[in-house]
Amino acid sequence: MNPAADHTPPLVTVDLLLVDGFVLTEYTAVVDQLRLANRVSLRPVFKWRSLSREGGPIRCLSDAVVETVPFESRPDANYVFVLGNSDPGCSGLSMGRVIDVYVARNSKVILLAEAASRFIEERGDPDLTTHWENRALLQEQIGLGDGTQVLATERGQIITSAGMGSTVDVTLTIMARHIPSATVSTVADILLHDRIRDLGTLQPYGGKRIVLTGDKELDECIELMQANIEEPLPIAELVRLIGVSSRSLERRFRDKLSTRPTEYYRALRLNQANNLLLNTTMPISEIALACGFPSGFTRHYRALFNVTPQAVRRQRKMAENP
Repeated sequence: MNPAADHTPPLVTVDLLLVDGFVLTEYTAVVDQLRLANRVSLRPVFKWRSLSREGGPIRCLSDAVVETVPFESRPDANYVFVLGNSDPGCSGLSMGRVIDVYVARNSKVILLAEAASRFIEERGDPDLTTHWENRALLQEQIGLGDGTQVLATERGQIITSAGMGSTVDVTLTIMARHIPSATVSTVADILLHDRIRDLGTLQPYGGKRIVLTGDKELDECIELMQANIEEPLPIAELVRLIGVSSRSLERRFRDKLSTRPTEYYRALRLNQANNLLLNTTMPISEIALACGFPSGFTRHYRALFNVTPQAVRRQRKMAENP
């Protein structure tokens, strides 16, 4: 007998729960990293499987198909990922009983994006996180407050996450509990994931692109803009708060982002308005006020998106009621 074999730790088991329309980005963010961790470790560390309510092939919106086995009455997994869905209203995301079974058997449950939103809606816990796009819908449906906008929150055996790209960070964080940090870093390097974000990092929300300019004052200015959507701060106040001159701020925006501060701030608020138009039934007048446009909203919206907000709302209604 090989003495070293006696000291081989047991495999870390991971279940992925899927319904039709699951988010392929999230599925690959989990599975590819576990596969790479096994490869880099030169031995199996993680073992995973895909499950669904009835078993069989499950299709995502991108037309990829994953073969699954049925849910079990007595699952045995260290971790279970409940993936998000292309349809936030998908009834299959209601997995309260399944989640309770895993929790009762001491599994750590990670709910991603729409799955997290459904859990928050059904359990009524506003301090858990979900994707910023889904939170806007929950605010309308159940009066959910602003809550937390971090990438993930961990409470006991439940982790709720924004999902999508942040699934990479969540998976790397979980892997670090079982393999050396150098191995985790190697996996991140293979994926060209240059920075493992702490789960308490704020989501890049509101339709903005992720900005890591390397310019401290510019990043501070952008964070202030993100935090003040409904009541925009004057540029003069932004300049005062970050401690640079107006000319310096203009130059930084031009050099790093090829735009001006006022144009960037307006586009940030219009992208937030566009999200509310597409994902809620809030009246257009309320959306305008919520995004800092007491007047001129339609004109600015049309200038950026080449369509009026009224037309967008009509198109959405036609799509929902063909």
